[in-house]
Amino acid sequence: MHPNSAFRPKQDDLAELLVREIGFAAIFANTPDGPRVAHAPVVLSDDRTTLQFHLARGNALTRHLAGTNALAVVQGPDAYVSASWYADADQVPTWNYVAIEMEGVARKLDDAELVAQLDTLSAQHEARVGATPPWTRDKMNAALFSKMTGAITGFELRITAWRPTIKLSQNKSAAERERVAAGVETTGHGALAQLMRHLGGDREGA
Repeated sequence: MHPNSAFRPKQDDLAELLVREIGFAAIFANTPDGPRVAHAPVVLSDDRTTLQFHLARGNALTRHLAGTNALAVVQGPDAYVSASWYADADQVPTWNYVAIEMEGVARKLDDAELVAQLDTLSAQHEARVGATPPWTRDKMNAALFSKMTGAITGFELRITAWRPTIKLSQNKSAAERERVAAGVETTGHGALAQLMRHLGGDREGA
């Protein structure tokens, strides 16, 4: 988490909304073999207290994760910020970015919980892509589905700490922020520019 409190969102549900929208995380934990990271789609519970995901059984993190304190990081758009975009000459380059950290102890899911997680994931994302009809596991051979799920392990992280960083030039004036947004847009980072315009004033008036 960035030490500058200006980059922690005032809007209480913003971090949760971004986790749901992005839906993909890096999972970090220490293991006897050293620190390891895995990458996985995630499902945040309705009450935002747990984060579920699954990993391949062969992943270096899988056999060590249950009972371990882990960190999940969901990252949004990011881009370099040139100091030349500011009207004020006494500036330095920086980087704008979105990153949501969630810490907690992981537990292994049983087979039924894993299947429920997979059903939830597919339902959420099939709705997003507008598939008609949406894909469901009922379209698969049941034995093949069971074999494939046997190759993965499900986990649930009970979240004990949220640490969001939404660094969108909130520490600059609205005029400077718009100049930076225009700059990052010209470098092909339109998504970040949009976030800056919509969320960059999140702490104004706080």
